[in-house]
Amino acid sequence: MSLTFRWFLPTNGDSRHVVGGGHGTPATASGRDRPPTVAYLSQIARAAEDLGFAGALTPTGAWCEDAWLTTAMVSRHTERLKFLVAFRPGFVSPTLAAQMASTFQRQTGGRLLLNVVTGGESHEQRAYGDFLDKDARYRRTGEFLHIVRQLWDGKSVDLHGEHLRVEEAKLARLPDPVPEVYFGGSSPAAGQVAARYADVYLTWGEPPAQVAGKVAWVRKLAAEHGRTLRFGIRLHVITRDTSEQAWAEADRLLDGFDPETVRAVQTGLARSESEGQQRMLALHGGSRESLEIHPNLWAGIGLVRGGAGTALVGSHDEVAERIKEYHALGIDEFVLSGYPHLEEAYWFGEGVLPRLQAQGLWQHPDGQRAVPPAQVPFAGAGSR
Repeated sequence: MSLTFRWFLPTNGDSRHVVGGGHGTPATASGRDRPPTVAYLSQIARAAEDLGFAGALTPTGAWCEDAWLTTAMVSRHTERLKFLVAFRPGFVSPTLAAQMASTFQRQTGGRLLLNVVTGGESHEQRAYGDFLDKDARYRRTGEFLHIVRQLWDGKSVDLHGEHLRVEEAKLARLPDPVPEVYFGGSSPAAGQVAARYADVYLTWGEPPAQVAGKVAWVRKLAAEHGRTLRFGIRLHVITRDTSEQAWAEADRLLDGFDPETVRAVQTGLARSESEGQQRMLALHGGSRESLEIHPNLWAGIGLVRGGAGTALVGSHDEVAERIKEYHALGIDEFVLSGYPHLEEAYWFGEGVLPRLQAQGLWQHPDGQRAVPPAQVPFAGAGSR
């Protein structure tokens, strides 16, 4: 299967430094360097589209702009790029969400994908009026997706569930195509929801051995329900012509981390109920030391940012090799980002994608040939 690459729209702001926040922590001041205007986000989206990214993830939470509204506006400035809209099912009725997705598909020519986020932080959920505990939120998510999927199938739905209740729910117009559902989570409750309702299971960028365990776990759960899923991974990326240049950029970003900000963010993230977030924190332990946790996999981003906290760092050849390593485990989709998002899209699109295309692992969605890779001496990863 040809690899699929998606980029990221930084609706929390962008910068030449890491913009922290997420999982109940506010965006850091660097997010004001490049505000998330429709004009700037559209510039990133157009660049991603030209370079060959198939879509772009847009986050959800109090730390960023609303994903539905933002992507609807940005879609008018792009032609092909799909939008992986993150949303929390506890904040909107399932019938309304199914209707919104159907409208989005018609108005954009079928360019909506949905990233269902159950919500791992009770204190943030309560700010939105949601007072369920974590396990109850996952049960509600299952009911939500059960209703939405039946509505998308054209069925009339009656459900008196534990958390959701609808009577004679039906869509006047069905989405075409039906949006694919992306879903992540490391807890047993999350695995069950993914197995029954997701099209793509999305994991954060843990070392390959841990990712392999997750893939095997979810694949087995899905098989028990007679289903098969695709698998994706969410990573940041710092790729340059040489390994030394890439690691110098990682060091520059690390030097920009204010110690007090790191302490504040780590304190906030430590109370996270998300098992995935706790796994991210365990990769670095809040320390600046030994951040290369696997060849070319750097945990530095997680010192100031919740959620995805690891980055692929290295020469274009090295990053391509790490992508192939994850692909061998069953990962077919890569959702990437980098600071700043406009420039890093070009570094990856012009440096790594041509190498993967030359090896028959990726094709430009428009059938174009990527820019030929620069002929640079191979630089080893070195010792870090």
